[in-house]
Amino acid sequence: MKTLQSSPDPSALARAAAKVKRHVLPLFVVMFIVNYIDRVNIGFVRSHLETDLGIGAAAYGLGAGLFFIGYAIFEVPSNMLLQRYGARAWLTRIMFTWGAAAMAMAFVRGETSFYVLRFILGAAEAGFFPGIIYYFTQWLPSTERGKAMAIFLSGSAIASVISGPVSGALLHVSGLSLHGWQWMFLIEGFASIVLCGFVWFWLQSHPRQANWLSAEEKDALIDAIASEQKAREATQTVKPSMFRLLADKQIALFCFIYFSIALTIYGATFWLPSMIKKMGNLGDFQVGLFNSIPWIISIVAMYGFAAMAARWKHQQAWVALTLVIAAFGMFMSTTGGPVFAFVAICFAAIGFKAASALFWPIPQGYLDARIAAAVIALINSIGNLGGFVAPATFGFLEQKTGSIEGGLYGLAATSLVAAVVIFFARTAPRGPAHGQPTAAPHTALNHPALKPDPKGAAS
Repeated sequence: MKTLQSSPDPSALARAAAKVKRHVLPLFVVMFIVNYIDRVNIGFVRSHLETDLGIGAAAYGLGAGLFFIGYAIFEVPSNMLLQRYGARAWLTRIMFTWGAAAMAMAFVRGETSFYVLRFILGAAEAGFFPGIIYYFTQWLPSTERGKAMAIFLSGSAIASVISGPVSGALLHVSGLSLHGWQWMFLIEGFASIVLCGFVWFWLQSHPRQANWLSAEEKDALIDAIASEQKAREATQTVKPSMFRLLADKQIALFCFIYFSIALTIYGATFWLPSMIKKMGNLGDFQVGLFNSIPWIISIVAMYGFAAMAARWKHQQAWVALTLVIAAFGMFMSTTGGPVFAFVAICFAAIGFKAASALFWPIPQGYLDARIAAAVIALINSIGNLGGFVAPATFGFLEQKTGSIEGGLYGLAATSLVAAVVIFFARTAPRGPAHGQPTAAPHTALNHPALKPDPKGAAS
């Protein structure tokens, strides 16, 4: 068995990390794009569901949100099974089942089937996002994970850009006695099933299995990741356990912060097409084009804030700033007409998408790798319950009051609270008791923007 007596060769490690990113990141971005489109495409068929099936605003909002209930229930078990069976097999399984569930949405017949299929879709997708984060912890050293994470997260922003025009165009497809919205679900869901075959043949579960890495590169990569975990374990006086971390106030803070971010993201995502339609007599494709604008802006913002956070290492401050921007934009969207509201949402998108990317290095740096995969899944699943609360609340408000203004005020207030709470979140585990030394404060392990992600057992 290899020991960790010497540091990995820096040149071999750099070559290995570059190869890993070239090999997996393009695929992960495409997977995230397809995943995100299947998750949010109902935003473009709301009026069609109401016209053809009688699904009103409240039922639409509840159904949109039920996705996240299924997602939350099955997120942690899914990520634990990924550790057991390996990323290659489990990510392939996730893609196949979510593609099948997405296609089944074409056969919704009323409110009940709408609720059931949205719940099933959430259960099928559970584990995908934290599974990718876990994959990075096994394949990349800490100094590379932040950059890889930013590229991966851009997939959701890219999906938001292209989902509007693509879904809008598919709504004009007809044939076989099916409506355009049915063809949209069938075609976009089938894309996931096609992609899962490529995932099976392209991914490996552990660096040792990668025949596209040299033996020297494999050793350098494996040793670097193991050394980081050894350094992390040295700061722990007690071996961590799931129960200990569940009682940790920091985990509760992480869950609340991510819940606040997701609340705003999905509030905008599911209701933005309806808000755009109020701007004028716009067709489905035109609505899709306008829907792309906030997300194009957010992509630029994500990379800009990531670059500034990497240069000036105060991660909590950057997250707080982006949350304040999101709050201001959501509040201003209530103060003018439809066009002004759209411009304000564009401004808010700068904040809430950048906050999503900047948030993850904080819990990744705090959690111990031995149990972090399940805890990351927990944070993600509880946080994503914001995707249930926002659309369900917006739907209820619109049906009862004819306006979602109260919901927008709520999003602004929640973002401001999260901007304060983020300063109480730790970016590293507590050092050992009794004055034992911790890692040097200026190592790469302690840079907030380059925090080491958790590493779990190899599959």
